[in-house]
Amino acid sequence: MRIPVGMLLSILALAFTSTVADGQVHDRGDLVAALDSAARAHVEHPMVAGVSVAVVRGEDTLLQGGYGYADLEWGVGTPEDASASYEIGSMTKQFTAAAIMQLVEQGKLDLDADFTQYLTDFDAQGHVVPLRRLLDHTSGIKGYTEMPVFGSLSIQNLPRDTLVSLVEAEPFQFEPGTAQIYNNSAFFLLGLIIEKVSGQSYEEYVQEHLFNPLGMDDSYYCSESAIKEGRAHGYDGSPQGLQRKGYLDHTWPYAGGSLCSTVGDLIVWNQNLHGGDVLSEASYHALTSPMPLVDGTPLEYAMGLGVGDRAGVRVISHGGGINGFLSAGLYFPSEELTIVVLQNSTGPQGPGVLGDAFTELILGPVPAPVAVDYSGNLDVLVGEYIGPTRATHLHMSVSRDGGELIFTPRGQATGQRPVHVGDGVWQLGGTRYSFDVLEDRAVELMMFQGASRYRLRRNP
Repeated sequence: MRIPVGMLLSILALAFTSTVADGQVHDRGDLVAALDSAARAHVEHPMVAGVSVAVVRGEDTLLQGGYGYADLEWGVGTPEDASASYEIGSMTKQFTAAAIMQLVEQGKLDLDADFTQYLTDFDAQGHVVPLRRLLDHTSGIKGYTEMPVFGSLSIQNLPRDTLVSLVEAEPFQFEPGTAQIYNNSAFFLLGLIIEKVSGQSYEEYVQEHLFNPLGMDDSYYCSESAIKEGRAHGYDGSPQGLQRKGYLDHTWPYAGGSLCSTVGDLIVWNQNLHGGDVLSEASYHALTSPMPLVDGTPLEYAMGLGVGDRAGVRVISHGGGINGFLSAGLYFPSEELTIVVLQNSTGPQGPGVLGDAFTELILGPVPAPVAVDYSGNLDVLVGEYIGPTRATHLHMSVSRDGGELIFTPRGQATGQRPVHVGDGVWQLGGTRYSFDVLEDRAVELMMFQGASRYRLRRNP
């Protein structure tokens, strides 16, 4: 029988009644057993091929190993020593950001300089984009992975200038620093900047200045053709079940998503990055401190890393998704807790589900948001709002049902009813909404989703 992870946590709570309080396991032996059981349940899902996991608290490795299959066709399991390497997708971005900060330390880059100072041929269409705005998805540059043409481009081996030309031709989505939309184009450009000022290829720079000094011997720039011992094979989800992953030329994910690694190496990376062995204290602070938008709106994404709050506990995190692979990494500074989950399949059951299950077993569940009565006039918020998002322009209809607001994206028959949690903020899951009200009329709806701050203007 396949047991959903959520159900598993309830079963574990009964199994470890002497050490469990509200889903949190205190006894180390019981905790290790519960973590192992959660991982085993995760790979029982029909859309999960395999995972490698690592859970480390301080100097204590609570769990590190592989579950499921690294190769479904041969029935080869993931190694118990968790030495299988995976494509880590957008977890690559933190390595790119660290490389940029190293070059800042060397005086070769200035975070406040217009990035075209380094890529002098790039046409920014009259916009001034400080280098730091490439690192936190606030540049306004169009993301290439959202362009229809990228599907055909992604399987071709062409000069990188091909993609740069496509990005240049697209209008900016917003004025730099005024909104936030997750953006792979920015990290592509950051890779080119690293090459320009260092005199090395991106692959060479990361290998020489990040991987080698830390002894990350199983980490490398991914290849669609090279044979690597211990590499897990990737699988994509489909209506018919898992299938071999779609082809992708690694010319294109580049500095935003083309690194491969193991959970063991990623633990080493986290311990050294957050332990002060990769960057100076000032550079690390900049790397992990989100800079507000120009109007003061706070962000929850710094430089290649998300920085948020989980029930009052600070968490620094990033996930990744690429053909055939998903990844999740979480670091809780106050707990000295690192959780890494690498998965060689895509689909509805991602590594974040298992990472959340691990976190809940160790830190306890996140309390449900508490509803707070809204003291203002809901009627002034009702209306139609339109604005750019990562993939398209979103048309959001906001209506009212008594004391509740209903948010309905165009094309959906049923709207969502988030809870007002105070200070004019409504929340449902990981999405929050707030309004800019002028003269008793809302003029803008802001949506907060992880590394995105969407601004939707009211449609008169």
